[in-house]
Amino acid sequence: MRLTIVIALLLLTAACADMRLPFLQSADEARATPEAATAAATGLAAAAPATAARHMIAAANPHAAEAGREMLRAGGTAIDAAIAAQLVLTLVEPQSSGIGGGGFLLHYAAKEGAVTAYDGRETAPAAATPALFLDAEGAPMGFWQAVVGGRSVGVPGLVKMLKLAHEDHGRLPWSLLFEPAIRLAEAGFEVSPRLHGLLARDRFLAQQPAAGAYFYDAEGRPLPVGQRLTNPDLAATLQLVALGGLNGFYRGAVAEDLVAAVRSGGNPGAMTLDDLEGYQAKRRDALCAPYRQWQVCGMPPPTSGGLAVLQILGLLEGFDMASLAPNGAEAAHFIAEASRLAFADRNRFAADPDVVAVPVEALLDRAYLRRRAALIAPDESLGKAEPGLDDESAAMPRQEDPPSTSHLVVVDARGNAVSMTSSIESAFGSRRMVRGFLLNNQLTDFSFRPEVGGRPVANAVASGKRPRSSMSPMLVLDRQGKLVLALGSPGGSRIIGYVARALIAALDWQLDMAAVTSLPHVVNRNGPTDIEFGTALQAAAPGLRARGHQLRFLDMTSGLHAIAVTERGLQGGADPRREGVALGD
Repeated sequence: MRLTIVIALLLLTAACADMRLPFLQSADEARATPEAATAAATGLAAAAPATAARHMIAAANPHAAEAGREMLRAGGTAIDAAIAAQLVLTLVEPQSSGIGGGGFLLHYAAKEGAVTAYDGRETAPAAATPALFLDAEGAPMGFWQAVVGGRSVGVPGLVKMLKLAHEDHGRLPWSLLFEPAIRLAEAGFEVSPRLHGLLARDRFLAQQPAAGAYFYDAEGRPLPVGQRLTNPDLAATLQLVALGGLNGFYRGAVAEDLVAAVRSGGNPGAMTLDDLEGYQAKRRDALCAPYRQWQVCGMPPPTSGGLAVLQILGLLEGFDMASLAPNGAEAAHFIAEASRLAFADRNRFAADPDVVAVPVEALLDRAYLRRRAALIAPDESLGKAEPGLDDESAAMPRQEDPPSTSHLVVVDARGNAVSMTSSIESAFGSRRMVRGFLLNNQLTDFSFRPEVGGRPVANAVASGKRPRSSMSPMLVLDRQGKLVLALGSPGGSRIIGYVARALIAALDWQLDMAAVTSLPHVVNRNGPTDIEFGTALQAAAPGLRARGHQLRFLDMTSGLHAIAVTERGLQGGADPRREGVALGD
């Protein structure tokens, strides 16, 4: 079924009147009204939200946001701005995303009111087998033993995904979008405190010849904060792709060096030039479902993000979330319980839909979600939830899932929008660097165990398969198909919890985008309930313990970026936990 038909049908199901978001309230403004006093967000310190009348971008680094705004000012589309920003992120936020990795992109076309999903997820090489991460005795390898080196590198999909989206929705010349990143790579940028800190903590990067020489000095010390770092190798690579298009990356010298880097050194991989040239980015139907008076759209599998977030919202629709204090125990309890149920299904069923049958429609069926929601008690935790559908497969065993990744959102002057999450998986990916960019370790998103108890794991490794992801770029529309909100976050599998709570904060609690992106986190992945350490949510701990939650207090470095379309124009927020900014005119 065509996406426009799907969205039209979904829009007809909305029970409430059309509604753009009002001019959203800050926490201080919310406290000024008695009705909102209990819902005031008292989270991390947040600046006032950014505002704009024409266009806006929010991205994880000021250089990237500036590059995107440069394209918007030149008359470019949301896609043009997103591409320019992503190329700069490859340079200035190398630990998180880049052309050596992949991503998922949602595009909103204002004229048609249609959402299109672009899948740039990496794939396993053709030679990959279910035993990729098993040792000689058939036991799973240690996580970091699997990550570092070419074995973990999936065939990069980001460049092909961006090119496909540009062919559909770009306006400026492809080569022009590369100019900001090339200029900055040649002139250099200052090492930020965040990049320095990550370099100082990493145990493996300095041991890799190319990456070690780039990120560390001759004595093996991480580059200091403020040092100007140039990357002429990346500038040359980007120049090849700017002029040669896909052939500049997936064929020729860059492709040859990339494959050689994967196949050489310790822990090599099996990628070939045929794997690179044969990679296909895909258009997919966006996954959309009603939530109160809105339609919320996310990515379909192979990411579990859209499915799990929509399940969480569907499970909570019968609860009066708007009446609850954002940092109170009751709201945290309901969100955690809905997340348990969604993760139970996610861990069993989510995988590459081109290889494994994923019961998406059944998992989002409204009657199914009502039955599952009936399991949520207001005063007692479920404990460990079980999947809600019968199936012959086994749940994927829990394994490490280091948070990394990047997210950006754009709204252009024509009302088109992009919500894109991109990644090289863990911080600095596989640690293999080639021609100025890092290669991903996305294959470790597969289950290391291909079966459990004699039952197959849906997310097992297979030739050409895409590993399950948690990336959750989201777009929200009103009943008329008009854009209301674009948001997303990095953060490993906790992305799902970050994004679901942010959507509730914007739609139910009507918080402004600065408050939404700084709100303290509560995340449950069908285990302990994680509370963001040092935030106002810690006061909810006694109420959660009384309901039976096992609690953990953790640092949660999300990277939420959001743009809302309000009655007074565009409003943006960037997560204060990272380096991002929202810029507009």
